Amino acid sequence: MSLHLPPRSLANRHPMALKPTIYKFKIALSDMDRDVYDTFNLTIALHPSETLERMMARVMAFCFNADEQLVFCKGLSDSDEPDLWQHGLDGQLTLWIEVGEPITNRIKKATRMAPVKVYCFNNKANTWWDLNQQDIGQLSASIYQLQWPQMQALAKLVDRTVDASVTITDGTAYVATEQGECEVSVQQLQFI
Repeated sequence: MSLHLPPRSLANRHPMALKPTIYKFKIALSDMDRDVYDTFNLTIALHPSETLERMMARVMAFCFNADEQLVFCKGLSDSDEPDLWQHGLDGQLTLWIEVGEPITNRIKKATRMAPVKVYCFNNKANTWWDLNQQDIGQLSASIYQLQWPQMQALAKLVDRTVDASVTITDGTAYVATEQGECEVSVQQLQFI
């Protein structure tokens, strides 16, 4: 009985790792709640395992906290970093932002380093909050919920290059792009 082995060139091949997809955003932001009026040019890497809805939740978290010092981190590519963070001019960490439904221990660890904000957004967010509210309630973290149907609508407006106008008033972002318009409201579940 003979074994059929693949040719050497095929046997030694390693599958190529999937690379992130790069998106470029130009956001004209008018945040009337915080008196922030500026234009931001953002380059964002969509991780191969990330959905457009999650990427857009990161973009909205940026918009709701926009600052020259706020930057996107490696996120899903590095478990030691949040989705966004902000450092002061002295290099000290001043804000840690998580997107999604992180475990309580991750939030607890982050609160030891900086003020923490969590933006939950998907269809499991209500269940996550119900199960973790008591434990998270003891932590110094602000928790916000973006509405899942709105995030789905926002994801449909995304191209590889996006020119957007975002106006924030009373906790709601009104987003306009060449692909259309939608609004994204944020519900405050816990504020510290």
